Amino acid sequence: MQALRLTDSWPVDNVAAVVVLPDGSIESTGDQQRSFRIASVAKTITAWACLVAIEEGIVALDQPVGQPGCTLRHLLCHAGGYGFDGTEPIARPERTRIYSNTGIEMAANAVADAAGITFADYLGEAVLSPLAMSATALRGSPAHRMSSTAGDLTGFIRELRTPRLIAEVTARSSQTPHFPELSGVVPGIGRFSPCPWGLGFEVRGNKQPHWTGTTNSPETFGHFGGAGTFLWVDPAMGVACVALTDRPFDEWSAEALRAWREFSDAVLAEASA
Repeated sequence: MQALRLTDSWPVDNVAAVVVLPDGSIESTGDQQRSFRIASVAKTITAWACLVAIEEGIVALDQPVGQPGCTLRHLLCHAGGYGFDGTEPIARPERTRIYSNTGIEMAANAVADAAGITFADYLGEAVLSPLAMSATALRGSPAHRMSSTAGDLTGFIRELRTPRLIAEVTARSSQTPHFPELSGVVPGIGRFSPCPWGLGFEVRGNKQPHWTGTTNSPETFGHFGGAGTFLWVDPAMGVACVALTDRPFDEWSAEALRAWREFSDAVLAEASA
């Protein structure tokens, strides 16, 4: 795939990328088994484990967690009123979209407490092991401290496209906006009104500019990470993509956003040709 060659010019030491095409075939570049810190892309995998726990009846999406009025649903879609970090709430639930590591950590802790095991163990049993993601490891906060490979994340993309660990209706709910009217900030990108978010997944909606391509559909969902990583699935186009680098986003943010948009647009153009 010609679009993958664009990654050769990225100012990073190492990059691995994968494109999953509408027919399920895979195109890739770079070392698919190289381990990268994936930063906030971890939130999508953590959220998937939470969804498994919901379907198992260990926790409930609308059970109270945290401050009064806050639920597991609020936490997973950054509507719980918690700041980026810190356990004290800074707003009431469902008032604004506040991107929060704390909220995702609280959601993971709720699952761990209910299951009676560590979240790392639950994540392994519920998601990593059944998807054969043996190279993926939780190394601290389930919101942003995880390592993985392009190969493992390809398996995760397959699960996102055709879920087998959870019901399809649950998967689709995670990938569509909850409390869709809320405004908020996508860190490193800008403020948007509205700022749609699913359960662990950012939903592109009509955000402009954005870290995905200019031609990605509004239904596109995924996440990018401060480690210089991203994953997106465009259900309208039938295409999915992951790119991992070892250069922190804030060291090349403006250049990264231009490169990622160009790459995503090229992938979509080539896939639909």
